[in-house]
Amino acid sequence: MRSLYLRIYLTVLVALALFALVSGWLMQQHLQHERANYIASASQRAIAWAELLERSLPDADTPAAEQAAALIEWSTRLRLPLALDDARGARIGVSESYLRREAEGPTASRRGQAVRLDDGRTLWIMRPPPMRGPGMSGGPGPRPDRAAMRAEGEPGMGGGAPGLRPGAGAPPAFAWWPVPLASGGLGLAALSLVLFAAIAVGAWPVVRRLTRRLEALKQGVEAFGAGALNQRVAEDGRDEVAALGASFNRAATRIEALLQSHRSLLANASHELRSPLARLKMAVSMIEDLPTTSPQRQLLRREIHTNIAELDALVEEVLLASRLDANPTLQRRDSVELLALAAEEAARVNAVAGGETVQVVGDERLLRRALRNLLENARRYGGDEIEVSVQHGPGEGAGRNAELYVRDRGPGVPEAYRERIFEAFFRLPGHAEHEGGAGLGLALVRQIAQAHGGSVRCEPREGGGSCFRLVLPAA
Repeated sequence: MRSLYLRIYLTVLVALALFALVSGWLMQQHLQHERANYIASASQRAIAWAELLERSLPDADTPAAEQAAALIEWSTRLRLPLALDDARGARIGVSESYLRREAEGPTASRRGQAVRLDDGRTLWIMRPPPMRGPGMSGGPGPRPDRAAMRAEGEPGMGGGAPGLRPGAGAPPAFAWWPVPLASGGLGLAALSLVLFAAIAVGAWPVVRRLTRRLEALKQGVEAFGAGALNQRVAEDGRDEVAALGASFNRAATRIEALLQSHRSLLANASHELRSPLARLKMAVSMIEDLPTTSPQRQLLRREIHTNIAELDALVEEVLLASRLDANPTLQRRDSVELLALAAEEAARVNAVAGGETVQVVGDERLLRRALRNLLENARRYGGDEIEVSVQHGPGEGAGRNAELYVRDRGPGVPEAYRERIFEAFFRLPGHAEHEGGAGLGLALVRQIAQAHGGSVRCEPREGGGSCFRLVLPAA
């Protein structure tokens, strides 16, 4: 069976059926126990009534009319339907109430209890019927002996059934429940059946609603896998299915953003590659027509090498950006002395470095690349007055951060663009392509900072210029 909702629904029904069977069996055992107690109590009352009547009724040798009159008198006094038979079983006397109830037949609501007296006569006492059930026929049967009833008729599970010696008619303590039931058992079975049907009908829409939401989630996943990147699923409710839908939507949003970023990266990289490739093509076509010793040939050779280096740097930055997008977790975690790293990179661009000794944990190659990109950006757009400083800063909780500042005296970055300059292939208006760079340097700085659990931002420098603030967790 492949449908999940059918499996869940049948599981509910099977569990409900088992519960109904066990509950019915336990209820039947309880009813049998109560029935046995009732029978034993009724038998004890019958013994007490028989002893009272034996002392009050005339002797067996008394004429039958006197015995019958006395029996009817005591029936009126005790308000009990009574009948009396002689030792041979012939009827001596009977009350009207006994005849009326006896006429109701074997299925009457009241039955006679036969008690044998010491002189051989049999006294019939009509009592309310016990609860019906398995093994409780309720018929008159053999007449019990009063002495045996005194000896065996203690209240409890050994009490006598109607027409039987006490202890002989009691149901067993653990009889299997699914046997033919009398009226009380049939009522219990009917109630269990109605309860089962009601829960079965009520469980269907609940189970179907749950699986319908799972089917909608499945359709959403299939549509997303087929290329509909804007596909989302409903997040109704607060259960596990809603949480699963929310997780899928977050993952789909992240994947869509990554694919869009990669598409944008590819499109921008293709555009950036066209310029150096076009210059290379032109330089190669021109250099073939020049003499070997021509000064212009040497200039073209340098231009070719410059364009090749630019292409190499662009491809390297594109690959690094793609790798950080696909896997932002660090592959290496080294202890890096940030001030020493800053001093080495600052020396390459004739910048001034200073500050505090701060240790950070991360990938030294990536941190060096981020610092180098910041310094190259400052040298390209900020002039020659470049400063680098490292210091401790407040962190979350009891921890501390490492703060690295790269300051320049360039024209600065307008406030509206201080966040956009960290986007891939973004250039400030008015910055022509001949100034160098493809617009990936600062985007890589932000990716590297985020991979290390830090951040980077651009702030205005007092007195003019820009200040790039790189914040990383200190070791």
